Amino acid sequence: MEGKRSVAILCSGGPAPGINTVICSVAKVFLKSGFRVIGLNYGTKTLFTENPDTVDIDFETADQYFNRGGSFLKMSRYKPKDSEFRPDFFIKNNVELLVTIGGDDTASTANRITKYLNEKKLPVRNIHVPKTIDNDLPLPERLPTFGYHSAKNEGVRIATTVYEDARTSGNWFVVSSMGREAGHLAFGVGSACHYPMVIIPEMFNKVEVTFDRIIKMMISSIVKRKLYGMDYGAIMISEGVFHFMSDAEIVNSGIKFSFDDHGHPELGKVSKAHIFNVLLSEKLDEIGIKIKCRPVEIGYEVRCCPPTAFDLKYCTLLGFGVKKLFDLGKSGCIVVCHNDGKVASLYLEDVEDPDTGKIKPRLVDISAQDYQMFLENLHYINEDDYQKASKYLKNPQLFDIKNILGW
Repeated sequence: MEGKRSVAILCSGGPAPGINTVICSVAKVFLKSGFRVIGLNYGTKTLFTENPDTVDIDFETADQYFNRGGSFLKMSRYKPKDSEFRPDFFIKNNVELLVTIGGDDTASTANRITKYLNEKKLPVRNIHVPKTIDNDLPLPERLPTFGYHSAKNEGVRIATTVYEDARTSGNWFVVSSMGREAGHLAFGVGSACHYPMVIIPEMFNKVEVTFDRIIKMMISSIVKRKLYGMDYGAIMISEGVFHFMSDAEIVNSGIKFSFDDHGHPELGKVSKAHIFNVLLSEKLDEIGIKIKCRPVEIGYEVRCCPPTAFDLKYCTLLGFGVKKLFDLGKSGCIVVCHNDGKVASLYLEDVEDPDTGKIKPRLVDISAQDYQMFLENLHYINEDDYQKASKYLKNPQLFDIKNILGW
């Protein structure tokens, strides 16, 4: 197979619905044009090694996997150092295009690889396909990263069932949603399910993120619902709030953590919903409010679900769009498919942080009209509730969200 023009595909980071659709769409459109299509297992972890873990993708393989969840190419979160880059794989396999599939970390690595290829004057182009259920790549016009809508759809199914359980059993649930830094998934699921309280890191734009503020926001919603005559509910919170907390704040929570080699608490080993539920329960007991609350985690359950019709079509267009950009001579860019059907390129160097070289994440725009409308209709104590809320709280004003968040 050496000497034949080829395209290499790798995916990194965490799974997202639609990965197989992208891989197989890229494969089909390039196979049709006579290219060899090479899939790389474990992403950039093996790309620059002496023996990359590869698989040749043919039409039958592409046709078998295009609509399945997960990824038939193994993934990893490995981030190679610049010193590990080497041209061997590209030269040996006559690679003309490297297709990277991933989120902001993978895009940042792709940006470095593009610069390396250019420096070495290798005739290899790189096109990135924006994948992440976090929806946090800086695409224009609020275009979604692929996998977000499918993960959100599955998250809504879970969150709706939880909310119905709350109503049926008279309980409260603390639901934690994935979202490493941004609150898109938590906001998307929580707002779709009419959760009375949705907490995302972007809300803390004027104050420090602390457990005390978060727990007060939860209690504000619980008391407000009591004023409505409702003793049940659910709170959606993005795990991204941890990204903005200091290690001291996390350690001083009273939750027992293990620590990594750098002395940081290993949050990945602990249920975020459990942490918030324990702290909420303790505070409720302290102020004398009798509420039974339970934790629910939304995370791994939504990463490998089958893609919805939206992502099946969207990912197919992104895959075909890679070929379109390749034919136009594009490189070092993200493939973008606009709502009007046009495929365009977004250059990685245009969305990188000039100081770090990393791709800047897209956060939830809490000043946007749609967000503000949802915020106005969440359930929390305001100034008009102080007198009635004093039945449950000694200082109701401390549980007013505007005071909590400094708005």
